[in-house]
Amino acid sequence: MAESKGIYKYRQEISQMMYVSGETGEPSVETTSIIEDIVRQQVIELLRNCTELASRRGSKSISTTDLIFQIRHDSAKVSRLRTFLSWKDVRKNVKDSEDKGADADLGGAGDDGGVPGGPVVDEAAKKNKKAKVGLPWEPASFYSVEVPERDDEEDEEEEEMNYITLQRLRKADERTKVMTKEEYVTWSEYRQASFTWRKGKRFREWAGFGIVTDSKPSDDIVDILGFLTFEMVATLTEVALRVKEQEDTARAQTGADNNSNNSSSNAAAAGTKKRKLQQGLFDPPSEGKTPVEPRHVQEAFRRFQERPKRMGALLLGTRLVQKTPLAII
Repeated sequence: MAESKGIYKYRQEISQMMYVSGETGEPSVETTSIIEDIVRQQVIELLRNCTELASRRGSKSISTTDLIFQIRHDSAKVSRLRTFLSWKDVRKNVKDSEDKGADADLGGAGDDGGVPGGPVVDEAAKKNKKAKVGLPWEPASFYSVEVPERDDEEDEEEEEMNYITLQRLRKADERTKVMTKEEYVTWSEYRQASFTWRKGKRFREWAGFGIVTDSKPSDDIVDILGFLTFEMVATLTEVALRVKEQEDTARAQTGADNNSNNSSSNAAAAGTKKRKLQQGLFDPPSEGKTPVEPRHVQEAFRRFQERPKRMGALLLGTRLVQKTPLAII
């Protein structure tokens, strides 16, 4: 963990991300600091692995493929990233086409009797279809000839991505349906919180570019890291909230067990406790609804780093040192 408070640069952004992810109270400095430590550790691990993968290819520069390869087992997240990169490329191509169309308009507009520059943009629009981002470990990349896609062909990754997206939208709907107009405006603004948006230089220094890796990051790499860091904070927050809820429930049940002779009063107290936990999303913290604490975040992180017990059993009776790599959230 970091010792100097001066290196913590994203307290505001992390607080906003936690707010969007369901945290209603004001998280402490210690809580946001430990989340920033975890996220920075994860980013450094990603970049270190990217550098190693690039060197195996004989390249000095890391690529977006090196990043995506490390989350390849999360097919929904990979699909979302591929969709993002595809549409980003479309927007770039359309912008370039529009610029060329404007140049053509200046050179000799209206030759076709229609809108000046129109045919150039229309032709570009036909060409600038959303291309599918290929990945070198997919079976389709093993062949030199690309098999054309069928209209009735189902994409399992896209289906899973759509399912995850619907789940996220459902959660967002539950969080926003009881909001006032002012609360919803705040929530919408906080959804734009990012480690990288308009903070490219600060993020590159914070992430260790030039130290962890000598490669100069492309815009796509920075954008992917911005996406992943938001996901990390959101996931840590959601799991930490579940840990806290389990802790509160266990504490309430323990209190009821210790006072079994007063079952009726205990039931009333438990009901009061439950009502407090079910208050509106933006209600001020009450006795039963306090912000998550550092220990909840630490437990959430520990759960992500758990390994199957059989991995350790394979090394019993040997002198081999069990080295467990950092699991990416």
